[in-house]
Amino acid sequence: MQPCPLCACGDCSEFLRRDQVPVHQNLVIADRARARGAARASLQMLVCPSCGFVFNAAFDPARLAYGQDYDNTQSHSACFDAYLDELVERMVTVHGVSNASVVEVGCGKGHFLRKLVHYPGADNRGIGFDPSYVGAESSDDGRLQFRRSFYDADCAHVPADVVLCRHVIEHVPDPLALLRSVRAALGATRHARVFFETPCVDWILRNRVVWDFFYEHCSLFSAASLRHAFEQSGFAVQRVEHVFGGQYLWLEAGLGDAQAVQPGPDAGATAQLARDYGAVESQLSRDWAERLTQLAAQGNIALWGAGAKGVTFANLMDPHASRFDCVVDINPAKQGAFIPGTGHAIVAPAQLAGRGVRNLILMNPNYRRENLAMLQANGIDAQLIDWSPA
Repeated sequence: MQPCPLCACGDCSEFLRRDQVPVHQNLVIADRARARGAARASLQMLVCPSCGFVFNAAFDPARLAYGQDYDNTQSHSACFDAYLDELVERMVTVHGVSNASVVEVGCGKGHFLRKLVHYPGADNRGIGFDPSYVGAESSDDGRLQFRRSFYDADCAHVPADVVLCRHVIEHVPDPLALLRSVRAALGATRHARVFFETPCVDWILRNRVVWDFFYEHCSLFSAASLRHAFEQSGFAVQRVEHVFGGQYLWLEAGLGDAQAVQPGPDAGATAQLARDYGAVESQLSRDWAERLTQLAAQGNIALWGAGAKGVTFANLMDPHASRFDCVVDINPAKQGAFIPGTGHAIVAPAQLAGRGVRNLILMNPNYRRENLAMLQANGIDAQLIDWSPA
């Protein structure tokens, strides 16, 4: 088996394998045939018993292309946007991110960085790096700048008091290389701080969320393995906490010295969670298939959420697009496009009224209240099915 990319342990074990999964979950594909012909590869998920790191041993970064057709924007949701506002407010008012030069690694379309720069009285300046960025390269009299490139050690000349990186490290097969590049770019700026956010693999495993394992996320962390990675890379970790209903990890750190550190005593708990998940994953899929058959007797079924979760669930449970009528999403850029792999149509909530949809499978329970309100506002009489175990 492949050694652990974090701690080099040679005793990693496989707990999940899937073949022929789409390599991209968030490409906007306007042609159904092209969506069905999307590139595919394999998942071979391993867990390290020593540090708790989970990774795809079959991952090939050359298969991916994060260009301007890539869109993982979540801020069209008022619920998620409110969560971002809370993060920004805490960074400014609690952690003192003000009058600061902020670099965002993997800024997407720049939504979060704009919030941090525009926060009243914060007086921040921001530079965002992302090859998928779309928009003006400079705004706010130069206080906001964007570069369509990756951030690495060659960016040492870019001044930074704060480095922010949200939902990037899980896409990187060598997380230590990313972290050491950030550390090298910060150089001797001893006052610099970093803030990282990434999915929590313990939450996925504990809740048995079968659609939260997909190709783009080749590196998944527990709180213990995330702390371990940062400490090895020359950071002094101040805290790692669960946010967004436990789904994400939020890490705050300052600069320290790289050191050979041992994983924390709780690191092995993730390995047991992974073994437990692997033992029931096939049964979970069979249970869902039975449940969907029962729902189909009531009328058409749709998925709510055309992001990575919805794409993964559609490909797992309906690869031939015969079970689900469509996939609903509130991101206008995705409406009218098609799901990679299956070719399911992506529609706006208002379009459900004419499609005979009686049941909608909710991909993320955090949005339940918001989505119920949309159904009511559009006069749609359909049941929103929460994935949580009965």
